[in-house]
Amino acid sequence: MTRPRKETPPGEPRRVAYLYVLPALLLYAAFLLYPLLHGAWISLYHWDGLTVGTWAGLSNYAEAFGDPELRGGFVHAFVLLLFYAVLPCCLAFVLVSAMARIRLRGLTFFRTALFLPQVVAMVTVAVVWRWIYSSDGPINAVLRWAGLGSFARGWLGDFTWALPSVGVIGTWVEIGLAMVLFMAGVQKIPRELYEAARIDGAGPVREFFSVTLPGLRRELAVALTLTITAALRNFDLIYMTTSGGPGDATSVPAYEVYNRAFGPTNEVGLACAIGIIIAVLIFVITSVVTRVVEGRG
Repeated sequence: MTRPRKETPPGEPRRVAYLYVLPALLLYAAFLLYPLLHGAWISLYHWDGLTVGTWAGLSNYAEAFGDPELRGGFVHAFVLLLFYAVLPCCLAFVLVSAMARIRLRGLTFFRTALFLPQVVAMVTVAVVWRWIYSSDGPINAVLRWAGLGSFARGWLGDFTWALPSVGVIGTWVEIGLAMVLFMAGVQKIPRELYEAARIDGAGPVREFFSVTLPGLRRELAVALTLTITAALRNFDLIYMTTSGGPGDATSVPAYEVYNRAFGPTNEVGLACAIGIIIAVLIFVITSVVTRVVEGRG
């Protein structure tokens, strides 16, 4: 004789799920939500980090948008979006599309070599590239060897070329991440689609737009989200290579957060306001990009 099965109360699975999620939610709230909300509260004060703060309201935010130096930092951050997000994704698409049409030997080594900058500490990357860009570094040595010595310069100390030079480092770092994501996505695309496109006479460009790009929408959304976040939160690379210079030619918002909070002015409230603006920008831009790329209206 079998015992009757006990019916699970309707709300029991939900309560069990809450018990599993609650510890993670508490950690998330303690180490992310609380510091974020506390930083937002500090941004409403004029405070130097030591003495008693005075109420500022939204004046710190007004200064963040009104100060030409800070506005320039946001412009520089948007320029770096091209190097950190657009260029790596475009180059990764080209490489992945070529690999989808041609079988290559040593693909694992090639993929590992491109992803290596993601593993190396950014401080190490910055030190190496600072040497590469130096007046007696490899780039200038090659230019002089090729008879183009007039183009040699201290790249990170040049007002015109400092920001693009930092951007090139960002492209080198992020291209491996984008490529690994796209390669993982290409492997999920049925080979029959490529064969059908080739039977229909599709060339590399048409094959890319008809098969590869539609099949990589989710991976492209993830890649753009990660690279855009890296561009707008860029601090360690700027700090180690140019420290915002020459002048303020490479100043970016994340560096200004540090500079305003711990620099000579000790404007902690303003620094928190800049940090909140960065967080809002990241949220808005990545949300819009994800919706557009994935086609969700």
